[in-house]
Amino acid sequence: MAKPVSISMHKFSTSVQAAVKAAMDKHPKFKFTVPNGITVSYLIRGIPVPEEIAAKVTLGETQAFATDVASHLGGAVPQLAVTHQGGQGSILSIGRHILIGIPVPPELHIEP
Repeated sequence: MAKPVSISMHKFSTSVQAAVKAAMDKHPKFKFTVPNGITVSYLIRGIPVPEEIAAKVTLGETQAFATDVASHLGGAVPQLAVTHQGGQGSILSIGRHILIGIPVPPELHIEP
């Protein structure tokens, strides 16, 4: 089992904001307000995709955006490297609500 690691919520939030901005530069269909909070799900840590954007993009485009966010985060915060999924970002869709983000390993603890 992997050794537990901790990162600060500030570093995590700052890294997520930078990762989303970088991914938006590569994917012009995904233009929305950069998140200032984190949605926590039991499967992934992620950000919501606004419904008006989700309605206009394909699953492939959404996966590419999520993977770019995950890749940028893995470079900025090595503890978040998504190596166990081949560097892929994650998508969680429940009804009309879509989150894109990273699968967080159980050994990672985010501190306030």
